[in-house]
Formats: sequence, structure tokens, C-alpha cells
Amino acid sequence: MFVDKATIKVKGGIGGNGCCSFRKEKYVPKGGPDGGNGGRGGDVMLVVHEGEQSLVDYVFNRHFEAEKGENGKGKDRHGKAGRDLELKVPLGTIVRDASSGETICDMSQPGQVFLIAKGGRGGKGNRCYLSNWNRAPLDHEPGQKGEEKEIEFELKTIADAGLVGYPNAGKSTLLRAISDAHPKVAPYPFTTLHPVVGVHEFDDFSRLTVADIPGLIDGAHMNVGLGHEFLKHIERTRVLVYVLDAAGSEGRSPLDDFLCLQKELEMYMKGLSKRPSIVVANKMDLPDAAENIEILRKKLPDLRVIPVCAVSADNAQELLGELKTICHDHKTPSF
Repeated sequence: MFVDKATIKVKGGIGGNGCCSFRKEKYVPKGGPDGGNGGRGGDVMLVVHEGEQSLVDYVFNRHFEAEKGENGKGKDRHGKAGRDLELKVPLGTIVRDASSGETICDMSQPGQVFLIAKGGRGGKGNRCYLSNWNRAPLDHEPGQKGEEKEIEFELKTIADAGLVGYPNAGKSTLLRAISDAHPKVAPYPFTTLHPVVGVHEFDDFSRLTVADIPGLIDGAHMNVGLGHEFLKHIERTRVLVYVLDAAGSEGRSPLDDFLCLQKELEMYMKGLSKRPSIVVANKMDLPDAAENIEILRKKLPDLRVIPVCAVSADNAQELLGELKTICHDHKTPSF
């Protein structure tokens, strides 16, 4: 189950109460105060975990509270601090305030840690109120409440390359050919309903992450279909890979497909279509593909057009080599 939005409540732990206690000591009023302080409440921390790829953990459980601090005790014994609560989120998670919509943080770095709700301070015991004019203080403090917030998570997939194309262009099959991912493949449109990230490891131990973005349709920038739900996952890719049906088996021109895809991307986010790109002419084993790829190369002289047959993985290594070179030459765009 893939989930890229969730709303939860987080609460820092309550601080422990301070203790009011007196020891027995000769010639000292009431024996003298020895009440310890309460322990602080635990903090709620957000931690980027690269093994997480969905926010599904926050669908059924929406309330998270850190551990309460222990109360202080007699004999100057302080309470133990509450344990911090760590919430694992996928890389690329944006955290917003649920009421105002203001962005609190962007969890865009591997291993990033962010304090989202601070625990309450522990109360002081009566030992802290001892003074020359108050030798037997009865004052002591209760623990303070921790911070409480309602926050929204929104996941925007981070990958080196993003596969962009119309439904049934062969993106999922291509991802299978160049990585270890196994997205659903079927001979009908919209088999991919959420982004799937595949990883390819090269011989020099470098890695390439490729995201299979669900197929776009005309009007996606206006949120037609699930336009924005899909387009937001393209924002954080270094390289755009336009996967085109070179054979025109769906009755459309590959060149027209490319121009429409660029238009949708640019209208969704200015400058997105100008990102480093590769054109993959897929389905080269079908009739008319050879003729169409020459048209693409003629009309798109500034772009690398790579002929591929994703089913048989023909030219997959050439594509991987080109992606590796481009990703090495271009830094990750700022988010």
C-alpha cells in the first residue's frame, strides 16, 4: 500500500513532578528538604529512513506521544528523563503545520533528524527552594506539558532519474529492464498507480535510482485525473527520461507525445521541462518505429534519443551509461 499524504498529531512527553520530601537530621527543622527534581519528558524526533518509501505507517496510527519523565523522589533522587520517540519518514517528506499550511521542514537529506515536538521540563523538588530565610520549604513544581502539534506529511519521491510518459508507453517494463524493481506490467493503461523506485548498481559500486512515475494524460497540470498526485513526484529528479511509444501503437505521434509532455511539465512548474533530459524511443521491435525515431532525431537535435526495446532489454546498458554520465555532471536541483 503506497501512501504519500498523512496527517498526525505529535506530543512531547510530560515532565515529571518535583518531589516534596524531608530527611531526618538532628537540630535541622523537619530534617531539611531532600525532594528531587522530575525528569524531562521525551522529545518527538523525525528521522529520515532510506528503507521507507511510503507513509503507510501513519494512516491507521495518527497519535504519537513521547514517554513521560519520572517524578522526583526523596533523598535527592531525580526522576529519569522520558525516552525520545523517533518517527521514521521516507526521504523527500515535506512536513507542514496542519492548521496554517506553513512548511516546518523538508526531510530531503539521508539520515536527517528534526525535533518536531519538545518534551516538557521536569518540575523542581523542594530541595531547590532551600534558602537562608526558608529552611523548610514546601514548594515544589509539577512537570510541564510537552509541545503538541498537528502536522501534515507529504512525500515527494527523490530519485536520480524519473521516467515520464503517456500510459502504456512501457515505463514499467523499462524499469524492470534497468533495475531490480518489479512493478506491475500489463497490456492496458494505468497499471502503475503510484511511483516505484528501482536501483541499479554499477560495477564501480555507484548507484542509480530511477522512479517510474504513473502515466500522465493531457490536462495533468490542471489536476485532470490524478495529475498533481503524479507530477509532484517528478519535481525532485535530476534527469527526466521521456519514454515514448516509437511505433505509435496507440495511434499518436511520438513527437507529439514528447511536445505535449513537455508542455504539461512546464505548465505545472516553470522550468521543469528545462531539466536535463533523455528521450527513450521504446517499442523499437514494432513496425514504423525506425521511421519515427529518425523524425525524433531530426526534430530534437539537442536531445539524445536512445532506441530501446524494453521487453528484451535491448540497449538498456547504453541508456544506463548515459544516465550515469548526466547524473554525474548535474547536481540535484534545489527543492
